Amino acid sequence: MMVEEHSAGPTDSLINGTEPIINGTTTALPQPFGDAPPAENGSTSTTAAPGLSADEIALYDRQIRLWGAEAQKRIRSANILLISLRALGTEIAKNLTLAGINSLTIIDDEPVTEEDLGTQYFVREEDVGRPRAEAAIPRIQELNPAVTVQSGGPLAALLLHDQNFYHPYSCIIATDHDLLTLSHINTTARFAARPFYAAAIHGFYGYIFADLLTHTFVIERAQSNLPTALGPETPTRSILSVTAKREPTTGKTTEIVQKQELYCPLILANSSPLPASILTSRRKLKTVPALIPCLRALWDFQRTYTHFPSPTSTADLATFTTLATAKARELQLPLETLKSDFLRSFLQNIGAEILPTAAFVGGRLSEDVINVLGKREQPIQNFAVFDGEGLEGRIYSLWSAPPEVVGMAGGGGQDLSLRGSMAGGDGDGSGVLGSSNGLGAAGGVAVGAAGMASGVTSVPAERS
Repeated sequence: MMVEEHSAGPTDSLINGTEPIINGTTTALPQPFGDAPPAENGSTSTTAAPGLSADEIALYDRQIRLWGAEAQKRIRSANILLISLRALGTEIAKNLTLAGINSLTIIDDEPVTEEDLGTQYFVREEDVGRPRAEAAIPRIQELNPAVTVQSGGPLAALLLHDQNFYHPYSCIIATDHDLLTLSHINTTARFAARPFYAAAIHGFYGYIFADLLTHTFVIERAQSNLPTALGPETPTRSILSVTAKREPTTGKTTEIVQKQELYCPLILANSSPLPASILTSRRKLKTVPALIPCLRALWDFQRTYTHFPSPTSTADLATFTTLATAKARELQLPLETLKSDFLRSFLQNIGAEILPTAAFVGGRLSEDVINVLGKREQPIQNFAVFDGEGLEGRIYSLWSAPPEVVGMAGGGGQDLSLRGSMAGGDGDGSGVLGSSNGLGAAGGVAVGAAGMASGVTSVPAERS
């Protein structure tokens, strides 16, 4: 089931106890959803929300207070397809199940290994040899009986399905797969007009990619003295409408801005350049992490050799270094970006699973999915990288206009064929990979970068 498109109007972002301001006129309107008004004792209580039962209101009370009942209703109707249930997938499954989605379908027919016992808390020793999804589903289900958790069959069968298979799902998430597999799933999901996420962790390193097609969302911010102009903000983002609400107790005015982001598929993002605002600044280029060209080099290596490069193989090291250097040149990065120490560390981490990395990346992805389902907050646009050794995470907009956007521009519309865009954040095409509403609210476990020094590491056998 696809979450219905959100069209911000006078009542869409209304929070109880506020008055919307439309075209300069203050108008009192009903209070359809949001935080409940204060009770007599000074606390808040959520007692009614259309589309949610009393039990659901009680179960998700904390989340409803955080992002409103309308967003929770959208989340409650969401059906998620999760492909792979290693350490990262386990974190995502936990977070989304606790957040209260409608259903979670898991595809992972790989057998549980002894290494999985150290990185996943939904499998036990007696599960070794059983399919991961089959072994873990009963324990995931125990987290939230209101969510339907089920197996979607083997990966091989998924890759044979056409877009009709994806139609019942609100979002598709694929983790820890090679580029060809991810691109195949992404392309089919696009034909079905379904949002897609890809992610993986490699020891202390990780990434998240988002292709949300065309996504509309609402942000709320303090009203500026300058009016907010409608129209394009960046090559990918436009402002569609602006309304406001006034807090009767404080007199402060909050601006409610409806925005739209355009996305491209992974196959285009993998070859997209950095935004022009970064390419034209030597200082900004020097801050681009070596992790981006290394991830691109890893995908190329897997495609050619069908396995991970071995850190003990001189030939693999030489081949990978050549690929990473070529990718850094394509991105126009300074020669000093690729340091031998980083290359050695990245190779040693490839394929490894470290729990704090899985918790951080899985929590951040889950939070973005929840925001997207609720049509709130700026989503990831479009490539987030996390370096646990450097204790930093950044978001880069590696965007090239997909064919449908180029066609729109060619028809006399807005020229959106520019390669690269700004991502929000600091306005230069990059942003900090942080948390906007706290992973605890999503039912997840918030693990900061400072906690990356510990965790159980598991290095699986090389996979194609």
